[in-house]
Amino acid sequence: MSDWPDRRVLDLFGIDLPILLAPMAGPGTPELAIAVCEAGGLGALPGSQLDPPRLTRAIETIRAATKRPLNLNFFCHAAPARDEAQARAWRGALASYYLELGLDPDDPAPMAARRPFDTEACAVVEVHRPEVVSFHFGLPAPDLVARVKATGAKIIASATTVAEALWLEARGCDAIIAMGWEAGGHRGSFLNLDPDAQVGTFALVPQVVDAVRLPVVAAGGVADARGIVAALALGASAVQIGTAYLLCPEAKLSPMHRAALTAASDDATRLSNVFTGRPARGIVNRVMREQGPISATAPAFPLAAEAMGPLRARAEAHGSADFTPLWSGQAARLARALPAGELTRRLGEDVLAKLAGLAR
Repeated sequence: MSDWPDRRVLDLFGIDLPILLAPMAGPGTPELAIAVCEAGGLGALPGSQLDPPRLTRAIETIRAATKRPLNLNFFCHAAPARDEAQARAWRGALASYYLELGLDPDDPAPMAARRPFDTEACAVVEVHRPEVVSFHFGLPAPDLVARVKATGAKIIASATTVAEALWLEARGCDAIIAMGWEAGGHRGSFLNLDPDAQVGTFALVPQVVDAVRLPVVAAGGVADARGIVAALALGASAVQIGTAYLLCPEAKLSPMHRAALTAASDDATRLSNVFTGRPARGIVNRVMREQGPISATAPAFPLAAEAMGPLRARAEAHGSADFTPLWSGQAARLARALPAGELTRRLGEDVLAKLAGLAR
């Protein structure tokens, strides 16, 4: 497909379609990345929940199946100091659920699994040399950014405001992901964490396009060809899509999460910090209603997840999603249960057909 009006992202990454798979920690799998890569988009592998050996195995699986460009994604939050008083308060807030599920609130919980980008992860990047490395929550330390750039990788990161986009541009990013309020999962915010200050995708994109010299990728609420055409019309060079891929068979999703997505209405999601300590958009469930959506008691990211983990595991074992983060953007109703490669190709074809129609 060569009829794209803006080729900046296509040429920057060496891809055929201006469609980036969102790197969704949990649902994102090597198989999902492979399918999107082979269809001409930019596949993504989330690395924040993988230690270096598992990350290496996942990359090797992808590289064995496709030679197309790949995006490795990492969180770059600062590891928070543990506040024992806050941890006790959070356990106290959840204690009745522990007792209800036959768990001891005083039993030690597993450590939070979300790793910030560090020298070990950077060493994996240096060995495997992905074409793109993306970051969430800003950027890592300048020396780590320099090491990533030295591999030849293009660096992209999420901005939820114009100020964040300018900050990222000044620190060497090659493209900016303009992440709107509608997006599922964790907000990419890092300069202003106030959820009420967040901007919708189709207000944010043109303002970021006007503010930076870099190509802009629109993310949030984009799930079909209509959304892609709208994003391109507002100046985006490409889109990043997550929720629309969650119903693909290659995504790792529990039956409960899949059922919740299938039944979701347009107003079914909220931003909540009760699962991890940081605002993230998901489908409302019991714990979100009763403890949030935003709780002042929840410890800082990612420590809130530690006390939530045993509740989630026990409830899921009994078929309940009461304590499961059901991440989803606001456009879940537009998702289609298609193989990821077919979905990517259809999106590309449908967008080109719509663009051709508008040109007539």
